[in-house]
Amino acid sequence: MQDPKQPDNAARSGVATYVVEAVVAATVFLIGVVVAYKSAQLGRGWESDGPAAGYFPFYIGCILCIASARILYGALFGNNRNTEIFVDSAQLKLVSTVLVPSLVYVAAIQLIGIYVASALFIAGFMVVVGKFGWAKAVATGLAVVIVFFFMFEVWFKVPLYKGMFNPLRVIGY
Repeated sequence: MQDPKQPDNAARSGVATYVVEAVVAATVFLIGVVVAYKSAQLGRGWESDGPAAGYFPFYIGCILCIASARILYGALFGNNRNTEIFVDSAQLKLVSTVLVPSLVYVAAIQLIGIYVASALFIAGFMVVVGKFGWAKAVATGLAVVIVFFFMFEVWFKVPLYKGMFNPLRVIGY
């Protein structure tokens, strides 16, 4: 039964499920090829003292290739391929609201370190997604980062990556 709040698939535009299945299967197939190839370079045979280093990974790579090839074939040429919309443009926009800033955050960690990037990430999310005011967002971002700094750097003595431009060098970290 169709949910009255949801439009039917004919009215929705977006990516079909079988296309997503095919892309994921092709990606897993490529991963399987890389695993099998690299494992074969290590040695996929049986040595005098047991299996070579690549023995088990080689067969795992082969299994990945076989399974993903079957899924890829079914997604593209199967009689029962799923033509329903996997994600429409509104849903994709919601996912992008989290995905894009997360990718920027990961890249920012390389430049400015985990502490500064995390403070900016938390504050930015609070302002843009949570609709909080700047003062509360900045205070929360700084508070979280300061707690994590003391927890990791001071108490546990576990240094976290501070980036290429380490602003904490001034205080000895």
